Amino acid sequence: MKILPILVILGFALAGCSSSQTTPETKKEEPQSAKAPEKLSLLPGMPSVDDPSDIYSADHAGNLSSVVQNFPARVYVPNSGSNTVDVIDPATYKIIDHFAVGHQPQHVVPSWDLKRLWVLNDLGDSVTEIDPATGKKGQTFPVEDPYNMYFTPDGKFAIVVAEARKRLDFRDAQTMKLVDSLPVDCAGIDHMDFTADGRFLIASCEFSATLLKVDVASHKVVGTLSLEKGGMPQDVKTSPDGKVFYVADMMANGIYLIEPDSFTRIGFIATGKGTHGLYVSRDSKVLYISNRGEGTITVLDLATRKVAAKWKIPNGGSPDMGGVSADGKVLWLSGRYNAEVYAFDTNDGHLLARIKVGKGPHGLCVYPQPGRYSLGHTGVFR
Repeated sequence: MKILPILVILGFALAGCSSSQTTPETKKEEPQSAKAPEKLSLLPGMPSVDDPSDIYSADHAGNLSSVVQNFPARVYVPNSGSNTVDVIDPATYKIIDHFAVGHQPQHVVPSWDLKRLWVLNDLGDSVTEIDPATGKKGQTFPVEDPYNMYFTPDGKFAIVVAEARKRLDFRDAQTMKLVDSLPVDCAGIDHMDFTADGRFLIASCEFSATLLKVDVASHKVVGTLSLEKGGMPQDVKTSPDGKVFYVADMMANGIYLIEPDSFTRIGFIATGKGTHGLYVSRDSKVLYISNRGEGTITVLDLATRKVAAKWKIPNGGSPDMGGVSADGKVLWLSGRYNAEVYAFDTNDGHLLARIKVGKGPHGLCVYPQPGRYSLGHTGVFR
């Protein structure tokens, strides 16, 4: 908000199995179950999905694209209350650069082709380039109400989430020129993720306690799902096998599980007060969940859907948005209400560093990261 492989449906699979004893004839058929999974029918123009059981396989540790492999490792922090960006060297945990941008920068977003970063100056109605080869600020372009930004999986469009204007603006991914605009009938649309085949997106509307399902090709809303009354859904993340969407809700203090095809709620997991950001580990085994209201990080085992650990920030904090280091060893998060950034050791959750930055740090970006292309936000890669 502005101020301020996986067995997800194992139970269903088991329910469909016979309880009768297996016969020798049935055993002879078992090798058929080991055949390759059926290929997805992808959004035209979208890069292939090499492993449908793990859509994040291309952004495991070590899989740096040739586009980014020579970029210096940096953490870019947009300070919404200071109208600045701080640049941190993750090797030293020191701020090595600082520059002014437009009014209320909310997120730093990697472009679909990985070649540049965009600072989203929400109230400044503009976006500012950063060259990740140098870490330096580039040009600023006029873009209306850029609270958040994502990219269609085919790389054609930047989807600017114009939260205040209740729109999704489809802009040319290179020039940022407006091509199409989708008005939405909900308040506070802000985060989203895409189905494994790239054909649909599911977006959260935090002030309406609803989710929207949008057809990516036609730019049409095809479904609306209401959550608990008084809820405030935030970040959205697809499971590695694409069979469930996790939706953080900072008022429900946990994550909803949404089945994307039927677009229905299939579960809820309590995680902590003020549940906010969601980040998949580099090995696709766990989900890191920031609980902004209590200064903790919940680690969810994606295979069992059980809480595996909970890390507490010493002396409290307000962990918000961020990302995982390229090697998967560090989780970086902004401290939204504490003017600081946190670096956690993903092995045991202890705090490696607490770095003072500008006022209101929000959607920080760890860059570069592994992956073939970016779907936006602070770094959602495939």
